[in-house]
Amino acid sequence: MSADLTTAQWLLVSAGATVVYMATMAWIMPTPKARLRTVLAPFAGWVFLIPNAAVKGYSVDHTLYIYSGVLLMFVIMFAPVAKRVAADIAEQEEKPWDKVPLNSFSLYWMLGSATVCIGVGAYLWRIIE
Repeated sequence: MSADLTTAQWLLVSAGATVVYMATMAWIMPTPKARLRTVLAPFAGWVFLIPNAAVKGYSVDHTLYIYSGVLLMFVIMFAPVAKRVAADIAEQEEKPWDKVPLNSFSLYWMLGSATVCIGVGAYLWRIIE
């Protein structure tokens, strides 16, 4: 299982998760500004998360597991409601002075899927230890 993955293999897994995240978010985000913000987010994770974990003495494998899980969680949260989220983002950027009302289904989907993803990640945590 996952416990048998080496650090190099975890790097490949996290690189794959990064590619999936970036491709999905570039597809979902309607404006160049939103696309740039979401595509740059994984780089901030690489730059800050891994050195921070090393300084604190956390395992690199565990850090890469969390990094990959968080990126994939965002894909699961956004992909099914992409059209509505993209429309809301475009409308908000077009009219920054108006508050765009929340779409109830999108909100509940994102909250529910995030909760399930965190639960699955916590359950699988014991496998990689």
